[in-house]
Amino acid sequence: MKHFTITFRPDGKQISIHSGATLIEAAGQAGIILNNICGGTGTCKKCLVYLEPGSRKVLACQHRIESDLIVTIPAASRYFEQRILTEGIDTESRIQPDIHKKYLQQGSTGTIFGLAIDLGTTTIVARLIDMATGQCQATEAALNPQTRFGDDVVSRIAYAQTSKEFNELHKVVIDCINDLTAKLCKQADIKPNDIHEICLVGNTTMSHIFLGLPISQLGQAPYKAHSLDAHDVSPNKLGLHINPAGNIHTVENIAGFVGSDTTAAALATDIDSTDEMTLIVDIGTNGEIVLGTKDKLYAASCAAGPALEGARITCGSRACDGAIEAVVINEDDIDVDVIGKIPPRSICGSGMIDAVAVMLELGIIDGTGRFAEPKMLEQKLPPAIFARLIEQDSEPAFILAQDANSNEQPVFLSQKDIRQMQLAKGAIRTGIKILQQKIGLEDSDVKRILLAGAFGNYIRRESALRIGLLPIVEVEKIHFVGNAAAAGAQKILLSRQCRNQARELARKIKYVEIAHEPGFQDVYADSMLFNT
Repeated sequence: MKHFTITFRPDGKQISIHSGATLIEAAGQAGIILNNICGGTGTCKKCLVYLEPGSRKVLACQHRIESDLIVTIPAASRYFEQRILTEGIDTESRIQPDIHKKYLQQGSTGTIFGLAIDLGTTTIVARLIDMATGQCQATEAALNPQTRFGDDVVSRIAYAQTSKEFNELHKVVIDCINDLTAKLCKQADIKPNDIHEICLVGNTTMSHIFLGLPISQLGQAPYKAHSLDAHDVSPNKLGLHINPAGNIHTVENIAGFVGSDTTAAALATDIDSTDEMTLIVDIGTNGEIVLGTKDKLYAASCAAGPALEGARITCGSRACDGAIEAVVINEDDIDVDVIGKIPPRSICGSGMIDAVAVMLELGIIDGTGRFAEPKMLEQKLPPAIFARLIEQDSEPAFILAQDANSNEQPVFLSQKDIRQMQLAKGAIRTGIKILQQKIGLEDSDVKRILLAGAFGNYIRRESALRIGLLPIVEVEKIHFVGNAAAAGAQKILLSRQCRNQARELARKIKYVEIAHEPGFQDVYADSMLFNT
């Protein structure tokens, strides 16, 4: 199968993708979220892009890639791009940012900027926002430096046993935000003093560490937060390098393991104004789920662990150059898409979901996740695919990529890797099922599934359905909403109205501790199985 190079303007991003993929899939791999209200059927016409040269108009969800392309994406086709929306059903209306007026009244001159920050367990994303226009001027992201103290929040809570260790966790994240701030200022040719306001969201543990609040109670039942409230803090108190007369605003958390990032995502996706039964799934180290309508909303947290980010997978990695990000069946063999123009050397979460779906489709593994006996597959599989079955460290494995001219180890998934995937997938699906039971819903009752977060943007909907990660719905009901937490933080940064709305949302969403629900163990055991 051929691969082609797609260049996106004005972003300047370039990716390589297999022939037959759609432009909307290619944009997703480049980290660009397009409007896709119709779920890829081509009826809403919101994903219009231009093929260069000539500016030929095509719908990104319908155009199949059969050559190298240069694609221009207009602002109107971008999800959340430069859009500040009101609460309620009038989602196309705009509001006027008002936080900046405070600084004008205080005598500030020139353009007033703010930062919208999504403080994730694994990554930190910061957006530089013009407070008068609401436009994003630049974006920077970095690996959360706390990862060296543990993959997930539980391990970091365990690490912070003394004030010295807690202060270390606090300091490294403050230093990282200051570093991102400096990079943003350089990009926009401004000074840190021009930044007057920060709105930060994150899970409850991350928010507590950022603010210097106690976290030990989050590591033991009943996992209560020290504070669920919003906080407004001086930059000097936290050691952040912005205008010292400015303000740091952190958004309301929902519960001990459902934080302000979920509040912000719920706000950004306008879930509190919809009549359609909507499921928001933010897949990460901690998977957060919100299910409901404007009348009633429930939330849960699932300890998916770091497997979907590459940790504890033999050849796993985060989404970096050389990582396999997509796996497809190519007639009598398989083909892979790799991040960057280098040979494959690892596999990231989206590639793993694809790979498991492909292995299920080919009968290489069954619904329990167990590898089939090779002798049962020899007559069923094409020779090229059968040759990928190997034994690695005394257990079966499946090679995804191997360079015959290199001494490098092949990229493969082993039986142990499949089990790790099942643990992560089972945790997420369990949370969804228990919230469905809480409301009394069948899969068919769910009218929209919104996949949020950086990882959610890269997975293929068909593969997520094939492995049983999501409720069984029509693929058109599944939509990618990108970094909804950062989009929500941007709205809250700019508007007091949105700050009030976030407060009400956090109070309205009812948290469900899924591990305490009747039948949890049975639901989890069932959710570990793959769809067959």
